[in-house]
Amino acid sequence: MTPAHFECDKLIRFHHCDPAGIVFYPQYFVLFNELVEDWFNQGLGIDFARFHVEKGLGVPMGSIECKFLSPSKVGETLRLSLSIKRIGKSSLELHVRGSSGGEARVEATLTVILASLKNWRSVPIAGELRDKLERYLEN
Repeated sequence: MTPAHFECDKLIRFHHCDPAGIVFYPQYFVLFNELVEDWFNQGLGIDFARFHVEKGLGVPMGSIECKFLSPSKVGETLRLSLSIKRIGKSSLELHVRGSSGGEARVEATLTVILASLKNWRSVPIAGELRDKLERYLEN
């Protein structure tokens, strides 16, 4: 089975940019977090808000490795693509790519941890959640 890639378009807005009119690099991290939330809601079919509030689980970032390949400008649409490089016991290594007009703009590896919001400890990725995640696992 071919792994799925979750894709989401993000309009680059004025508030994402520095005075030169290009994305101020920390804003990419905000866009990555929005992408993960959109992926849960639309790609995995898991209501992100309920996941936090009712299940008491979160997916905080453990680390981010990022390459800024070309500037993104205000008014452009950035297509973000997400797939999974690795599923661990309680963490995921996500591969994110961003492009606009066919040009690569940003590439990142995000490590997110499945964590209990009650005690801030990692919890195992199991059952239905693991099954849903495996659909996005790269070979």
